[in-house]
Amino acid sequence: MHIAIFGANGRTGSLLTGRALAAGHTVSALVREPKKFPYAARCRVVEGSVFDPAAISATLRDTDAVFSALGAHSPFKKEDVLERAMPLITAAMEQYGPSRLIALGSAGALPNSLDKQASWRRWIVQKIVYNVFLKYPVASQIFQYAILSHSNLDWTMVMPPMLTGGPAKGHYRIDPDALPHNGSSISRSDVADFMMLQLTNSQWIKKGVYITW
Repeated sequence: MHIAIFGANGRTGSLLTGRALAAGHTVSALVREPKKFPYAARCRVVEGSVFDPAAISATLRDTDAVFSALGAHSPFKKEDVLERAMPLITAAMEQYGPSRLIALGSAGALPNSLDKQASWRRWIVQKIVYNVFLKYPVASQIFQYAILSHSNLDWTMVMPPMLTGGPAKGHYRIDPDALPHNGSSISRSDVADFMMLQLTNSQWIKKGVYITW
């Protein structure tokens, strides 16, 4: 496949890029600073911004599927990366293709995300973590889910809790309805592996899916 990756130079996007190349796919990556992109020599690199429709269209050209690993750089600032970029990406995909989009989200994107947690934990996570410390990233993920669910694309939104930089364990729990009981973290490597599997899996098309250890 020829895969477009937005956020390719980020922590999860870089893992997706490496895995896609290792699997024999070709990659088009939209990056702001190609000199800082470790896979630049092995990808079709488009230099530019995810807020530029022309750069997005150039990245999508002749691709079969899209990964988005976009997100906030800081949980404490209102950056509106997803609010600004995702409408442009989905509009370009609906106009030019491709139709398959696999996006990195978060467990806070939907109101039912904590339904399988103990009541005390629901209160702490919702009232303190989501509503105070992560209020801006959570708002962005709520927006991303709304944009995807109202699009005509074959989208999947992968929704983990806290992401770690550790190695993949190779096993994890997934659930379409809520974050699995006591789920609190998962490595970016395991999430990237799961996102790669969605290139050939139709089970979660037009759905969000929670993933955690």
